[in-house]
This record gives sequence, C-alpha cells and structure tokens, in this order.
Amino acid sequence: MLSADIRSKITSKIPLDKFEALQLWETATLAELMQLADAIRNQIHPNKKVSWLIDRNVNLTNVCFAQCLFCNFCVKKQDKNAYVLSLDEYRLKIRELFDLGGNQLLLQGGMNPALDLNYYTDLFSSLKREFSQLKLHALGPPEVHWLSTQAKLPIREVLIRLMDAGLDSLPGAGAEILSDRIRELVSPGKATAAEWLDVMREAHKLGIVTSATMMFGFIESITERIEHLLAIRKLQDEKPPDVPGFLAFIPWPYQHSNTKLYEKHPDMPQIYGAEYIKMIAFSRILLNNIPNIGASWLTVGQDIGALALHAGANDLGSVMIEENVVSKAGANYQLSPDSMQKLIRNAGFEPFQRDQTYQAFTAQN
Repeated sequence: MLSADIRSKITSKIPLDKFEALQLWETATLAELMQLADAIRNQIHPNKKVSWLIDRNVNLTNVCFAQCLFCNFCVKKQDKNAYVLSLDEYRLKIRELFDLGGNQLLLQGGMNPALDLNYYTDLFSSLKREFSQLKLHALGPPEVHWLSTQAKLPIREVLIRLMDAGLDSLPGAGAEILSDRIRELVSPGKATAAEWLDVMREAHKLGIVTSATMMFGFIESITERIEHLLAIRKLQDEKPPDVPGFLAFIPWPYQHSNTKLYEKHPDMPQIYGAEYIKMIAFSRILLNNIPNIGASWLTVGQDIGALALHAGANDLGSVMIEENVVSKAGANYQLSPDSMQKLIRNAGFEPFQRDQTYQAFTAQN
C-alpha cells in the first residue's frame, strides 16, 4: 500500500528522490501505479490522443567493435556477412518509405572503425540533397562519442558537423542501463554512463530534439533502474529553457533469445506483461519533466502495448517498416498503419500520426 506522503508528493507534482522512488516501487500495487500514472498522462495529454508514426529503422552497417552481450545483430569486420549499405540501397529504402507515407529514417549502425565522421557527414549530405523532405533521426550517444574520440574533436563540434550535414534529431540509443557496473559487464566497448549523458547534454544545448531509452530486465537491480530514470530527469532539468531536450522516454524489456548474455545468465526471467506495465507507470510518475512516454509494442506485443496506454504511455512509436536488431533476439511483431490506428482506437484513444518532434505529420507532396 502506497504511503499518503508519497501519494501527496506525486499528485502535487513534486519530484520523488531515490529513496522515495524505491519505496514507491516496493510498496505500491500495480493498480495504484497505473491509476497515478494515468492521471498524470491525462494532465499532460488531456485530449485522449495517442501518437504514432511511420518511419524506417535502417542499420547502415552491422559491423560494430562493441560486441555487446545482448546484441545478436552486430558482427566483426572480418565476418563474411559484414556489410555497409550503398547509396543505391538507401535510395530504394527511402522511396519505399515515402510510398508508405513516412519521411523519417531511424539510421543507426553501431561503431564501425572504418566509418569516420567524414563518412557520416558525406552520407547525410548526399541523402538530403537527393531527398530534401527526408528526416534523419540518426546515430545515438555511443556513436557520437566514438566519432568524437576517433576525430579528436569535442562532442559539440561533432554534433554541429552532423547537424550541418542534415541530422534532424538524436535517438536515445545505447543507454541500456546508465550504470557503469552494468555497462562494464555487458557493453564495455560502449560509452560510459557519464559519456552518454554528456553527448545528450551537448545536444540539448544545441537545441537538437532527443529521446531517452532504457533496456531493462536483465542483470540490473531496481535501484539501478531508478538511478537511470533520475539521471535522465536531472539532465532534462539542466537543459536550456527554450529547447526541447528529451521529448520522450521509451523503456523496453531485454530480448534474450540466443544472446551471449543469456548464455551467461540463463536464469534471467523474460519480462512480460505485469512488470512491463509497472515500469511504464513508474517511468511516467518519476519523469515529471518529460512530456511523452512510449510503449514498446515491438517487444511486448500489441495487447500489452495497448494496456500501457492506460498506465501512463501516450505514444506507440513506429509501425516498424524495417527492424533488424531486437528481432534478432526474439521480437517479431509487426503492424500496418491501419492496424496501428485500429489498436489505438480499440484501446479507447484517438490515433494521432506524428513526426519526430511529436507534432502533426505533414504528408509528402
């Protein structure tokens, strides 16, 4: 049973500290968390609209030196299946995206040592010259940090060059759990927690639209999940007042099928409905300064994704024309635009097709 003091702080919009957050997780029932989170969602989004978008998740390369234990997608550079997309392959993917009614590429690829900052700026510029309406939601803090290290340039300068070349927004990829204990165990080749936050801090100063994520349900503790959320909230508090900062937070459960991490820890339980819904509600309550909470229907399925809309979430993300990473670890759900809108309506909400800034999507001419 939730204490009256903590309930009062939540309803009064007073941020919880780490001790209070832990108490909330341990004592509140799922029904209480859902009720509180739904009330907060209705205050921020009183129009009963749920956003969604059409974009394409393109992995420009599958070569990555990080070799994270939870990733089945990346390979080493000498692997026979290693690839880097060609411009002709981009052209085909972008034309298909436009034909399906979208205009955004979620463009990522990990850290391929053969691809430097000039490669990315040339690629972005080339794509924008040929497809002026294309939006690039591209890279992520670990990739930006790697490019900074590789080019021996400050993070700010790397971001400016990427923006000048056509970067529109920066996804919150590679956050996993913002704990160096966890990162040293499962992704030691990636940016540290502080380095991930530093990239986002500089992005916010430059006015770049960003999002934040969390992969949970593997070897992290509840306290480490809370510390992750509070680090995101603190960074959002630091942003200049006239910039968007984090427009959304999207938690998703670790997919373990055939991963090296699961081989090392086969006793890890897969996160299913109740704990996922609890995490959605908990995130909505703690992240009082981030406007949108996304439900990862791709990893939990349509029914749980729809239920999350009654637990604080207000966005169902993309229909996922293409997705190559979590599908390699067991997530194999798909939706069409019509199915997405039907799912939202059946949950009692009005679908709202958005762009990467969470504004109304403007169709291509």
